[in-house]
Amino acid sequence: MFEYHGWITVRETAGDDDDEPRLQQIADELRLHIARMDSPYLLDLRWMNGEPFVHLGGFSNHRLPDVIRLFEHVAAVAPGSYGLLHVHDDEEPGHGNDVRVLRLARGRVTQHTEPLLSPYIPTVEDPFLG
Repeated sequence: MFEYHGWITVRETAGDDDDEPRLQQIADELRLHIARMDSPYLLDLRWMNGEPFVHLGGFSNHRLPDVIRLFEHVAAVAPGSYGLLHVHDDEEPGHGNDVRVLRLARGRVTQHTEPLLSPYIPTVEDPFLG
């Protein structure tokens, strides 16, 4: 199973002086990128208090590479963006019992084990007693 929950604050730069027309252009491009992903799960970009945010979440039978690539894409086109994506992928080699966190900050996406929810069994679910 592949479960994921995340958010991104979209910013052109890491400073607080984003060029508004350029930020609008980035948000419009991201909206098209998101529309092409055609996800049946939670995936949207919306403006709140003058800033664009991406929210996503879902639960599928197998890994959705587009979800990970979205974070990488935002890092490339809007390097001032930041956000987190929590992922549990029971098919990920070496991490099937972990909840992983992808951190987007300063144009880079890094992966970490989430200590508050790992190991998944027994932290979140009971062991299978079959």
